Amino acid sequence: MADSAFLDVAPPDDLVEVGRVAAAHGVRGWLKIQPYSPQADALLNAPTWWLKAPDPILGTGALLRPRGLSVRACRRQAGQFLAAQADGITDRDAAEALRGYTVWVPRAAFPSAGDDEYYWIDLIGCDFHGMGDDGPRRLGRVEQVLDNGAHAVLQVALGEPDADGVFQPLSDARGRPRHVLVPFVAAHVQHVDIRARRIDSDWPADF
Repeated sequence: MADSAFLDVAPPDDLVEVGRVAAAHGVRGWLKIQPYSPQADALLNAPTWWLKAPDPILGTGALLRPRGLSVRACRRQAGQFLAAQADGITDRDAAEALRGYTVWVPRAAFPSAGDDEYYWIDLIGCDFHGMGDDGPRRLGRVEQVLDNGAHAVLQVALGEPDADGVFQPLSDARGRPRHVLVPFVAAHVQHVDIRARRIDSDWPADF
């Protein structure tokens, strides 16, 4: 692929990984994209995508930072894939050279979430509060958000901040981090404050 297809600008500071290049699509340089979210709103709306080479491609002296591509068109395909056309990628060989690259977009480019809707990326890192014998207490921090097919599930790393405010995860007898999995549903989660980075729930502290 011609190196000139990439934009000669620095990447934004708020990039979020949202998908990957699965393959070339057709013979005219279109890309087949596998989004990480079924909605794929961020990919469909962002005029610029930032691509990062997978680790096996990165050799000595290779740039680790994502590089920008101007997206001309993006549309949904069967099986939750997207097909996209970018400036400077004009044939199948150029598109195939990007197979395996991860695709990033700025968090600022995400469409606004609806009422009681949250992007997973915003939930990760929130302090998670549950219920102890003496009332609400902090249990840990959201480390990952999973999808079981019916609803989202919060993977919460149990732990507390130290005196300097740095989160310290708890470990089991074998030294492995301790986690709980909490269904992200109204029956358990009462309040989410993204600005305060806090989630309140009725999850029992001794579960």
